[in-house]
Amino acid sequence: MSTPATSAPASHAPSPSRPATRPDPSDTLSARQQAIVPIGAFAAAGDIARLNDALNQGLDAGLTISDAKEILVQVYAYAGFPRSLNALGELMKVVDGRQKRGIHDAPGHSPGAPIPTGDALLAAGTANQTSLVGQPVKGPLFDFAPAIDQYLKTHLFGDIFARDNLDWQSRELATVGMLSALPGAESQLQSHLAISMNVGITAAQLTQLAGVLQDRVGDDPARRTREALDKQLAAKAK
Repeated sequence: MSTPATSAPASHAPSPSRPATRPDPSDTLSARQQAIVPIGAFAAAGDIARLNDALNQGLDAGLTISDAKEILVQVYAYAGFPRSLNALGELMKVVDGRQKRGIHDAPGHSPGAPIPTGDALLAAGTANQTSLVGQPVKGPLFDFAPAIDQYLKTHLFGDIFARDNLDWQSRELATVGMLSALPGAESQLQSHLAISMNVGITAAQLTQLAGVLQDRVGDDPARRTREALDKQLAAKAK
């Protein structure tokens, strides 16, 4: 992230060639964070041609190969295995092509802690879900279909979110990108905007995220994200 500008001396007016102030770095997404969003969106949409460009831009912006793999593995939880597998295949081509051009991207690393199994995985996933959402998740839908509740806790918040080689903020930026590209997933998009704020992403950063979608992905994903963010902020203000 950029460093705040030093204030101009009181006796001098700020230079007209640049703004008098700059955004607080805590309210801006880094180039690396911005690059995550279109990768998630194009992978979830199955737009492999544009995903290729987004992956190259992400690696140029500082994503490791491991970061990119983690994002694309996570796609399976939101857009299904076929699109996750296709996206991972495209990442392989991108990495191979960059190596042939003499670009050697940082490999990143595997999870540092072992992933729990069995009852321990369910417990870890439940704890992760509660931490991310801010409260235990329950309701009539999960009483009606308890299997989906268990799959969410064990597979998504356990198997995936227990992997510590990609931080939760990055995972949520990727998730918002994915959901923005899926018509009909607006309620889930709104929920993950709330989770994004729970893990420390600010409303200003999420507004910037919508701008990234507008500039790099398309009108509809940006609109869906802005509308969901407006609803989430209105709900928080009550």
